[in-house]
Amino acid sequence: MIRRLYVHNFRCLENFELLLREPSALLIGKNGSGKTTVSLALELLQKIARGTNHVRELIKPSDFTRQHTDVPVRFEIEIEIKSDIYEYVVAFELPEGSKELRVLDEKLVVNGKPVYTRQLAEVHLAGMGRQPEGGFRIDWHLVALTVVQEQTERDPLYIFKQRLARVLILRPVPSLITGDSEGETAWPNDKVTDLGAWLSDLLGYAPGAYVAMEKYLRQVMPDLLDIKNERVGRDAKSIRVQFSRDQGILSLPFSVLSDGEKCYLICATAIAANEGYGPQICFWDEPDNYLAMDEVGDFILALRKAFEAGGQFIATSHNPEAVRRFSDENTFFLSRKSHLEPTIVRRLEDLNIKGDLIGALLRGDVEP
Repeated sequence: MIRRLYVHNFRCLENFELLLREPSALLIGKNGSGKTTVSLALELLQKIARGTNHVRELIKPSDFTRQHTDVPVRFEIEIEIKSDIYEYVVAFELPEGSKELRVLDEKLVVNGKPVYTRQLAEVHLAGMGRQPEGGFRIDWHLVALTVVQEQTERDPLYIFKQRLARVLILRPVPSLITGDSEGETAWPNDKVTDLGAWLSDLLGYAPGAYVAMEKYLRQVMPDLLDIKNERVGRDAKSIRVQFSRDQGILSLPFSVLSDGEKCYLICATAIAANEGYGPQICFWDEPDNYLAMDEVGDFILALRKAFEAGGQFIATSHNPEAVRRFSDENTFFLSRKSHLEPTIVRRLEDLNIKGDLIGALLRGDVEP
């Protein structure tokens, strides 16, 4: 799970630190307070772990906070994996007169011991096990995490990259999701338009994960019979959902399901992925979108429960029913007094809230 995320000089995040101590967390606050920007910072780190290594594909000069290009943009993340603490740091700078950022410094540390460190073009590899210390030069515009080679699947570098690469960052747009696919992926895009490919990879890798999917879906859609990812061409597949009642069986293509029903299937796949692939980190930006008010609470609780035994679930929301499903100690309130000021984050338990929390949020009476 993520223990710490620190971001400096990136959009509205300036000296921003999110300290997490639970397997689930909720970020709340008004529009423009920085909730989605937190996910964008995490997405940048995810892209690096997935192999994007050229700086211009990760960050642009317009991402600096209020155009403060004289100060580096810095990202730091701490992830706990099987009791080991992995810390990754990368900072980008914009040289005077340049239109393209470059890496200023970078490092990966495990339990306080460096795996590698980097300053500008110089990368230093720490000796680990039987591997001697070493070093090499790298293009300033390339991130070293994607270049340094891991030795085995037990290599801390491999373990960290795999965990960070598998982070789920979800902002589904159901109207764009057809359920059709022509391949497989373990890394769905944020809009989940490749749901079919994600489902194909998951069930191919861990067929037993279907049990977790079916268990959840039968709770929210009692008339569900089964889900099929049918082959409709040489490399093409299409999801169909079958329902059954006394009147008979109804088979529907995924594309005709309601937006809320599509979100149910995304939720079921995320739950199954956490079980099938192993513990995952899931950041879902407003998971209550497209749901009816009386559906939100159970939807959020299902995700929280699924990630409690392993992995981590982080959500953003404006919905009172979602807020009620989190405690004060794992709910964070983000705020900005104006667009000229950075985001402030406080744990809800540290705020002085008078009376009912939901009422205070609706009235705008919560202040950092």
